Amino acid sequence: MNPAVSSTIKSWLLHGVLLIAVALTLFPLFWMVSVSLMPAMAATRLPPPLWPESITFEHYKTLFTQLDLARYLLNSTLLATAITLLSLSLNALAGYAFAKFRFAGRDRLFRYLLTAMVIPGQVAMLPLFLLLKQLGLVNSYGGVIVPGMASIFGIFLIRQFALSIPDSLLDAARIDGASELRIWWSLVLPLCKPILVTLAIFTFMGSWNDFMWPLIILTDNDLYTLPVALANLLGEHVQDIELMMSAAVLTLLPVMVVFLALQRHYIEGLVLGSVKE
Repeated sequence: MNPAVSSTIKSWLLHGVLLIAVALTLFPLFWMVSVSLMPAMAATRLPPPLWPESITFEHYKTLFTQLDLARYLLNSTLLATAITLLSLSLNALAGYAFAKFRFAGRDRLFRYLLTAMVIPGQVAMLPLFLLLKQLGLVNSYGGVIVPGMASIFGIFLIRQFALSIPDSLLDAARIDGASELRIWWSLVLPLCKPILVTLAIFTFMGSWNDFMWPLIILTDNDLYTLPVALANLLGEHVQDIELMMSAAVLTLLPVMVVFLALQRHYIEGLVLGSVKE
């Protein structure tokens, strides 16, 4: 077979497989949006319809007017934004310190941190809850924010990226009289922008979708985040498939917008963040 023809066939096969994978990935999202726009009980027919015969936004109206979903949407937005900003600041400081500062026990401490990454988060939930109870942070947003203020993965990610910053550049800034904090703010952070955006996406999506910890630490309905509120909604409206799909669309929409808006920096951060020491 002609090499050019063989290469063309392989290319078509590859693109065909990728298109099938994309279709299988996007179909559940398409059906979720489609069901959310259907009239009540329309999705329970057999076979289930793929698109609505008549489009209605009544379920979205119900979520905001009768079920007060706007409050939970605002709660999740505030918490995810606060956790993301605090996490970026603390992880960037710690990651830069592990990458560029020399202090006693640095490498040993970093190895201990990496070892702790293999411990499931569920194991630490009980002692963490008891600690926050002693601090008076149970049933408060502080109890949700404090555990997410820093992460071992974030420190590791930024450290690996900061290792690629030339020491000569930092030494030149020190010779010019810049303080360490000024160097971190004006020099290191701009250079680490791709990995910071990547970490921001990871942190925001993880905080937005977190269900278990807010469920444990929050007891007041008015403080609930969107995933916890939707779990309660599922128990009360388990037969209202269209209503639940509308709530799922509203839950997914913010993280989709954030990801699509920052995807260029996200991909760049993943590529450049593969620097090895």
